[in-house]
Amino acid sequence: MQNLNTFDTNKFLPYTVGFDDLFDRLFDLESNSTGYPPYDIIKLSDIKYRIDMALSGFNKNNIEVEMADGELTVKSKNLDDSKLNKNFIHKGISERSFIRKFTLSEEIQVKTAEMNDGMLSIELEKIIPDHKKPKLISIK
Repeated sequence: MQNLNTFDTNKFLPYTVGFDDLFDRLFDLESNSTGYPPYDIIKLSDIKYRIDMALSGFNKNNIEVEMADGELTVKSKNLDDSKLNKNFIHKGISERSFIRKFTLSEEIQVKTAEMNDGMLSIELEKIIPDHKKPKLISIK
C-alpha cells in the first residue's frame, strides 16, 4: 500500500479548484493508529454508510460519540477502575481507554449511534445540499 505522504498533489492541483482544504485534511490524518478498537465501515447504499465498532466490555455509558469540524470522534470515558483489583487468571477482554477519529466529507451527517451486544453502530448519511445538486443552466 502506498503511503499518502508520497502522494504528489501537483498532478491534481492544475485541474482542481477549491480542493486545497481537502488535500490539507487528507495529509493531516493521524497515521499512528493502534488498531484498537476494531471497526468496519460499510457502504449500505450510494448515500448511506455504517461504522460498526467492536466494544466488548463497554456499555453506552462508557462511550462518547462526538461530531465536530468534519471529524467523528469515538472515545471511552469513565472506565471502572474496580475491575483492575480483580484477581484475573487470564485477562483477554480489553477495556482500555481509546480515541478513534474518522474524517468525514462535508456532506456526511451522523444519523444515529446505537450500542447493542458490545457493538457500536453509527449510521451515516450523505446529504447533498441544493446548491450542489445538478441543475440546468439556461443560455441567454
